[in-house]
Amino acid sequence: MEIIVNLDVMMAKRKISSNELAERVGITAANLSILKTGKARAIRFSTLMALCHELNCQPGDLLEFRDE
Repeated sequence: MEIIVNLDVMMAKRKISSNELAERVGITAANLSILKTGKARAIRFSTLMALCHELNCQPGDLLEFRDE
């Protein structure tokens, strides 16, 4: 079982760079990179909410559960 982070897919669809999104959301580019690569162990709801707001999407668009 794992959680897949589709942040890079949504960023490509919205044509927004990592640096721009990080600045808009209020996190560092390094932390955004950790989220994008799926190496994050947790995400704050406030960060998830800010990402969804900036990318105009739902949390389910960014996170996917796979039961293998």
